[in-house]
Amino acid sequence: MSKTEFLKKLLPGFIPLFAFIAIDEIWGTRAGLIAALVIGLGEMGWIWIQEKRLDKFVLFDTALLFVLGSVSILLDNDIFFKLKPGLVELILCAVLALSAFSKLNIVGMMTQRYMKDMELNEVQMIQMRKSMRMMFFVFLAHTVLVFYSAFYMSNEAWAFISGGLFYILFGVVFVVEFVKQKFSRKPAPVTFAEDEEWLPLVTEQGEIVGKAPRSVCHKGEKLLHPVVHLHVLNNQKHIYLQKRPMNKLVQPGKWDTAVGGHISFGETLETALKREAWEEIGLQNFGAKLVKTYRWDSEIESELVYVFVSHDFKSIHLHSEEVEEGQFWTPKQIDSNFGQNIFTPNFEYEYQLLKKEIFA
Repeated sequence: MSKTEFLKKLLPGFIPLFAFIAIDEIWGTRAGLIAALVIGLGEMGWIWIQEKRLDKFVLFDTALLFVLGSVSILLDNDIFFKLKPGLVELILCAVLALSAFSKLNIVGMMTQRYMKDMELNEVQMIQMRKSMRMMFFVFLAHTVLVFYSAFYMSNEAWAFISGGLFYILFGVVFVVEFVKQKFSRKPAPVTFAEDEEWLPLVTEQGEIVGKAPRSVCHKGEKLLHPVVHLHVLNNQKHIYLQKRPMNKLVQPGKWDTAVGGHISFGETLETALKREAWEEIGLQNFGAKLVKTYRWDSEIESELVYVFVSHDFKSIHLHSEEVEEGQFWTPKQIDSNFGQNIFTPNFEYEYQLLKKEIFA
């Protein structure tokens, strides 16, 4: 779902509020409240007739409007009513925050439930989260301003901020997104080779949330996918490193972790580790311990790295063009060459992160 479509879905829930603000300016609070309730109930009825569903957001907005409006009239104090748009928007911000920054994607679930004809793949779902993050910060700033205006500014200023300014912000986001989608130069459709490897997309806790082709994961889209790293130590606690061939696009000619590779979709950690260990350094029949998991972001990709350590080194033999050479390094040798463009940045970061655990 694009930001434009998302905004279209949210707009009906705010119509009762907009109606109240406009009518209140002309005929007063009671007239505005009655008109907003009629419009809200009419919206719910229309949506029910057309789509056979109860729009909970319109229902909530209308009910909150009625409660706060009634309290405001009974107590002859409009502060309750003036807080209403801020409370509604605060709930909207909470929904956006949960959907954009946590595993609970409420908006995504609503999309799948109410727009069953719209299929969203994993890449589109991640793009949706990016859009919701932007909208969260926009609406949160406006919510803070609404609360401030309710207590410290004039009725006219509050009316503009909670109504007119919201229209403006909503319209600007809508128009900007529409223009971007309509007139921006779109890239050519991406095609994938039939035998291209697919990688799982994961959260930082390792939960699988989808999949994507390897080529897409390496285009700087920050699609988090899992990889395995294996550090191999000998009896003297020297660490085995491999040298990357000069024909590699990333970090050519640098020394790197003994084993490092992607986990394919549907593959377990153990299977991926054994496969990569054999493919890169010919290591078989080894035991390994998982010692750390961390996130690594580079210019081209985002990885969730599972780091293993093994002391089984005797079967190492290089048999692949993927590795130019390999050798054991002492901690002293590594430290003396640290930061000299000898090692890959990922290895240097990981070495510092795990130094105590690896050589303990």
